[in-house]
Amino acid sequence: MLAQAAGLAVLAAVSPTALLLAAVYLGSARPRATILLYLTGAVVMSIIMAIVVLAALRAGGFSLPRHRQDRYGLRLGLGILILLAGFVLLRRRPKPPDPDRPQRGIVSRLTAAPAPYTAFLAGLLVFAPGVTFIAAIQVVATANADLPETAAGLALIVIINVSLVWLPMILYLAAPEPTARRLAAFNGWLRRRGPVILSGALVAAGAILTVNGIAGLIQKG
Repeated sequence: MLAQAAGLAVLAAVSPTALLLAAVYLGSARPRATILLYLTGAVVMSIIMAIVVLAALRAGGFSLPRHRQDRYGLRLGLGILILLAGFVLLRRRPKPPDPDRPQRGIVSRLTAAPAPYTAFLAGLLVFAPGVTFIAAIQVVATANADLPETAAGLALIVIINVSLVWLPMILYLAAPEPTARRLAAFNGWLRRRGPVILSGALVAAGAILTVNGIAGLIQKG
């Protein structure tokens, strides 16, 4: 259970936006306070949504042995949904930026003047649950596990999910200038390749769940 949940959590953690924001906040006037509140917002959102998804799936009885077929049907459905999202993102061509019309999205507004309180809000928004995060939680929720195993699984998923925040933060605390410089240099490449990286993670997660769901349904039959 933990290995599969961790693998899906790694794919859920692949978020170019999360890493870009971490780089912006580490280059702000108050980097330590700003990145810490960004991490706090990310952790708060991840924990709340992990508990909500877990409670919903457990309430549906997906962890019970007699609902084995429903459990694998859920995984198959999630897998197909994630695959479709990955392929749609891969085929979509992002519009080139218009210098005369700057971006006005919510994340752009939050990073226009980086500050601790806006960083906390950005953490909440950026780490709102995606389908890959829900897929990782459902592995734990549908397993016939006791309370300590369930808590360990959720904690592992949350830690991995926000890894693109706490990893840069630790590196920055250990070596501020080299970390800020390398993240700034990495930003340009990430902005260009971000959609491809994200779509690849979605396709991988969708393939894992689809194969697992089909195999479970065939075995049941």
